[in-house]
Amino acid sequence: MYKHILLAYDGSEPGQKALLDSVDIAQWSHADLALVAVMPNASSLLVGSMEGGVFVAPETEREREAYQAILDEGVAKMAASGVTAKGVLLVGDTVEEITRYAREIEADLIVVGHKHLDSWAERWWRGSTSPALIEHAPCSVLVAITR
Repeated sequence: MYKHILLAYDGSEPGQKALLDSVDIAQWSHADLALVAVMPNASSLLVGSMEGGVFVAPETEREREAYQAILDEGVAKMAASGVTAKGVLLVGDTVEEITRYAREIEADLIVVGHKHLDSWAERWWRGSTSPALIEHAPCSVLVAITR
């Protein structure tokens, strides 16, 4: 039985499916649920000056707010389904941050959404987090699939 479930959430259609699956599993197993969104590393968006000062570009703050809004939406949807979830915004490489946080909370299950793409070109261009996550995860991974 699962005690700590981590849902990697991005608000997409596959993410919505993963959210619903996570709610069902959490209710069934009485598990703690953590919902995470991963924002790309902001260090590439930092701007430095000759005096050595560093500030975050306004675009970074807007991006952070957008990711936080997606995260808040997911937590609210879970609450509406009767499940309390902790929402955490992570910054960095998606797979590294999800696996790091899974270790931190001692997750027994990571849930992530995935959309099948029709052509090999789409799959190559877009890439996929799911296979890399499966390779690096410290626990089981459930991939909720949409077409």
